[in-house]
Amino acid sequence: MRRASLLLVALTLALMLCGLAEPLIRPRAVEAQAKPTLHWGSGGYDVRLVQWKLQSWGYYRGAIDGVFGTETSQAVRNFQARNGLPVDGLVGPRTWAALGFAAPAPVATAGRYVASRGVSRVDNIDLLARVIAGEAEGEPYSGKVAVGSTILNRISSSLFPNTLSGVIFQPNAFESVSNGLIWRRTPSAAAYRAARDAINGYDPTYGAIFFWNPSKPVNPWIWSRSIIVWIGRHVFAR
Repeated sequence: MRRASLLLVALTLALMLCGLAEPLIRPRAVEAQAKPTLHWGSGGYDVRLVQWKLQSWGYYRGAIDGVFGTETSQAVRNFQARNGLPVDGLVGPRTWAALGFAAPAPVATAGRYVASRGVSRVDNIDLLARVIAGEAEGEPYSGKVAVGSTILNRISSSLFPNTLSGVIFQPNAFESVSNGLIWRRTPSAAAYRAARDAINGYDPTYGAIFFWNPSKPVNPWIWSRSIIVWIGRHVFAR
């Protein structure tokens, strides 16, 4: 009887461990499936994302214009050939994964991220720095970090996508992404430093997931959010 009880306890613990492990594995497949298959003639944010990644790795030298044309197609094929993928010029699940966009979502700790906040790759630092440069040019250094922290805080919020690229390229989320400024403006050393500080856990907003400039037209709804702090020209809120 005692032996049977021990076996039952062991089986229960095994099932609990499986239940805990499952959420860490599932996002990889979900994100890969969520990305559309890109091909000649495709356009939009996802194409820009591919162009940016291929450019940062030296495969693509054209404009980051969101147009999947000859130069983008050739860059994709070169990337596929170098990484043991089927050379078909299509950006499907396997190519998305090889480009680094099928990583599991970062796991948040209570109230704060652990150091590196799950996005410590060099290419992610560059992407975050680009948005900081686009959204917080001319802001004090703490304002630059605050913008980066707000973007990272969205990753753990159920209101937003659970990856850095998903948050940044969510339609109409950031003005600098919508108007293409993040590709035209070269991030300063301060923008890169702010991105690293934000990723390493510095959050002068104390958990904000929204920010806006009151001098620009905004949806009146945004003022219903709980304001935490004003830094420079931006308001930060939950």
